[in-house]
Parts: sequence; structure tokens; C-alpha cells
Amino acid sequence: MASKGNIVPWSFSKIKAFQQCPKQFYHTKILQQYPTVETEAMRYGTDVHLACEEYIRDDKPVPKKYEYVIPALEALKDIKGEKLCEYELGLTEDRRPCGFKDDEAWFRGIADLIILNREDKLAWVVDYKTGKNTKYADKGQLELMALAVFKHFPEVERVKGGLLFLVAKELITNEVSSTRAGDKWYKWNNEFLQMKSALDNDVWNAKTSGLCYRHCDVLECPHNGRNK
Repeated sequence: MASKGNIVPWSFSKIKAFQQCPKQFYHTKILQQYPTVETEAMRYGTDVHLACEEYIRDDKPVPKKYEYVIPALEALKDIKGEKLCEYELGLTEDRRPCGFKDDEAWFRGIADLIILNREDKLAWVVDYKTGKNTKYADKGQLELMALAVFKHFPEVERVKGGLLFLVAKELITNEVSSTRAGDKWYKWNNEFLQMKSALDNDVWNAKTSGLCYRHCDVLECPHNGRNK
């Protein structure tokens, strides 16, 4: 019997959670047995994102403790195009654009910032990061958001993406052309189908890592050291 719950709407974060450990994904995302507990780092990231959004959209001053982000934000302001902050993107299963909260939404993504240059048929997608280094930066997020942008803004032919590490002062970039969108969707659809197969067959295999023994919340897993 298939598991209760669902995997749609899916997102980049769901794909990453499933890849990290299907069993953990099942207990936290499908059964929702272990709600996310907000950490100090998460609160910090939320506050920085809000400061960036309000500075770009409303010209609201950045709180003094976050003023280190201003040079990066000024550079973004200087890029030609309409600035869309915290922009919600929804797609149906046949990849038509839809509202983020629509019942038919199959995929959901939120862009911290989209800079839309209709004249040049170009868009920037920027995601703010508050991590201290770029060692584990994943450009897949930029690629997937670019595919959603092409659907919502069909006049766009190129999407330049950036993971903007505000603390580390580094920008990890990626570029996707609309002519390659089909190939990219094939890859991401396969990622989605792996999650769907796990749900359909109710098979959620555990993946071990150095975080299992002390840091995973899923006590049902044999690799969790806190269930002893």
C-alpha cells in the first residue's frame, strides 16, 4: 500500500531532502512527524532576507547589524530591469504557469529576487545565502528556477542566476538558455519521478552520513544513535 501523504507541490528543497535521505524525507515531509525547529541561524537568515527585500523593493534602510549587505544590494540595484522581490512561481503538471497557491500547482518556487529585462529578453534570478562559505553551493537551485522563469515570462530567452553569499562576499553564477530548457526539464522530471516511485511503492531507504548518529531527528531509523 502506498504511503499516506503526497510529494506535490514539489520544490528544489524537497528534491534535496529526498536525495539526502529518503527515510528522513518520509518521516519529516510525508508523515510530518518531526516539525522543523527554528534555529538561531535560521532566524538570522530570515531577518537578512527581509532586510534585503525591503531595501531593494522599498528603499528601506538596512538595520545597522546587516549593513555589510549594502554593497552587494547596490550592485543588484544597478542591473537594468524590473525588480521582483520574493516572487512566487507555480507550475502545473503540464508546466503551465499558475498561481503559487493554486490547487493545480505541481511545482512551487520562490525567487528572492528576479530582475526582468524585457528589452534584452534577459532575467536574473538571485538567491541570498547567509552561509559563511560556498563549499556546498548547489547551482541546481538556479537551474530549476530559471526553467520556471521561462514559463512565467516567455519573452525571456536567457536567465542568469546567482547564489549571493552575503557573508562570504561571493557570487556563484549559472546561466540557462531557453533553447536548452527541454533537456533541463528532462533531468528534473527524472528527479521528481524518483520521489514519486518511492511514494507509489512505499519504499524509503535510509542513507547514512556523518550526521545520522547524533543529529537526525528520525528516531525510527536504525542509524540514529539517540534511539538506543
